[in-house]
Amino acid sequence: MSRDDRHKGHPSAAPSPTARPGSGDFERDVHAVARLIPAGRVTSYGAIARYLGAARASRMVGWAMNRAMGPGAEGEAVPAHRVVNRQGLLSGRMHFPTPTAMADCLRAEGVKVEDDRVVDFDALFWDPTAEL
Repeated sequence: MSRDDRHKGHPSAAPSPTARPGSGDFERDVHAVARLIPAGRVTSYGAIARYLGAARASRMVGWAMNRAMGPGAEGEAVPAHRVVNRQGLLSGRMHFPTPTAMADCLRAEGVKVEDDRVVDFDALFWDPTAEL
């Protein structure tokens, strides 16, 4: 069964990885995948990029996550705080309203954060390629 078959008819289904990096569709797809990350779990920019078929576009995923929080963000909220770098570092924290807001959001979901790094990152890591 393909990934698309598993998600047919589900409103929160993950997008098919067909959009090109740099397109509005790619940004929309990044946001759609981020919305599927369960509370209390984290993923990386690279994991989202790989899932969308653009393994070398992790930086573009970061840009999309940054725009998800801006004044132009539309639609359902994007849990950008659940997306960290490949080492579990809160590399996007400076794009939140305060330097501690990203860590505060993760802690509110039960994720332990020390020195701007997710503790037990490997155990909390959510890989969209494996999970969806």
